[in-house]
Amino acid sequence: MLLQLLAQGLEDRKRPAIPSLTTVAYRTLFGLIAAAGLRLSEALKLTLGDVDLQGGMLTVRQTKFHKSRCLPLHASTVLELGLYRQARNRRHDVEERAPFFVSYDGGHLARRTVDNVFLRLQLRLGWRSRGDHPHPRIHDLRHTFAVRRVQLWRETGQSIDHAMFWLCTYLGHAKISDTYWYLSGIPELMDTIGARFERFAGIDGQGAAR
Repeated sequence: MLLQLLAQGLEDRKRPAIPSLTTVAYRTLFGLIAAAGLRLSEALKLTLGDVDLQGGMLTVRQTKFHKSRCLPLHASTVLELGLYRQARNRRHDVEERAPFFVSYDGGHLARRTVDNVFLRLQLRLGWRSRGDHPHPRIHDLRHTFAVRRVQLWRETGQSIDHAMFWLCTYLGHAKISDTYWYLSGIPELMDTIGARFERFAGIDGQGAAR
């Protein structure tokens, strides 16, 4: 659904505002952030060598906390990346160190340009913010990924405590507490937060301190 909305917002049959390759690039960029929970800076720094379509893996190098990590990707995400790469490789450098998401001149997409495109999408598609920020942000795609992942684990009976360590590693957080913050965005998991606080504070089931 997200990719369909992005395609709808980026394409204008009467007067295309963005060339076809660029349309596919932004559609794939925003889709990858939503599907893999990347930071925008991480996605923009990707090179061709970082995207392993055969193995279905993504290598994120030297991130916010100077760490690198390898991320497994869903088959549907790999398919979309492959389609974009085919279109990209017909026009730009195919060396492994070349940018995966390319600008007109073959360099890395500029963050300011990406932010402007996302703003145009908001206006065209009528997106509204549901949080504390006045407008939807690209980073909200990462937040949605994390929250939805925890919701799915809860629905399938996974141990949230164990799962949060996996999510912490996948997202590239430096501290597990940063990952637990996402629980506050899920009303159904507020009981989990309360239980953890009670154990931390030493409160028994009757509300008395131990």
